[in-house]
Amino acid sequence: MSPDVSKQSQWCHMAYWEHRERVGRLYPVYQTSVSVFYDLPQGTGFCLGQLSLHNNHQLCSTDQPRSSTVQHTRAKIGYGILLSKEPDGVWAYNRSQHPIFVNSPTLDVPGSRSLVVRKVMTGYSIRVFDWERSSMLRSLQHADPIEMLEGPYDPNSVRISFAKGWGPCYSRQFITSCPCWLEILLNTHT
Repeated sequence: MSPDVSKQSQWCHMAYWEHRERVGRLYPVYQTSVSVFYDLPQGTGFCLGQLSLHNNHQLCSTDQPRSSTVQHTRAKIGYGILLSKEPDGVWAYNRSQHPIFVNSPTLDVPGSRSLVVRKVMTGYSIRVFDWERSSMLRSLQHADPIEMLEGPYDPNSVRISFAKGWGPCYSRQFITSCPCWLEILLNTHT
């Protein structure tokens, strides 16, 4: 880490999940952009292929074997995504050879009870989190707390699955049914 980076606070943490199980520790992000990829010898950033399935201190050779669905999906991640913090929000650029699927509170229609999941094809980008819209949504929730969704809800998180979609239009209704996905926990106080 360079001296300048050590003085910055992280603007987000990322967690990598395989179905319902988090793999590895939370990954703090200090730089304004970070690459998330499977396994590239020259890559820098968040390398998912290096994460141990269970105890963070065990070697990968001691992991239990992954399901064939997870292995097949992990192989599709490839160059993955570039996640970038910009003045207008957080952007994800799909560098993979397969689509990614994104859900974020700022992509949903305010007051909607249905889940919005956006499909992002190879080579395209999407603003996965809008700072201004997030601020507006927080003020609306304080004004009318009855409209909150049931169950746990984090207004500052983004979920991205690799190669497999979820939600009302897919056979997988929940992201925890997706073989490989990211949870991006934004620090909106930076």
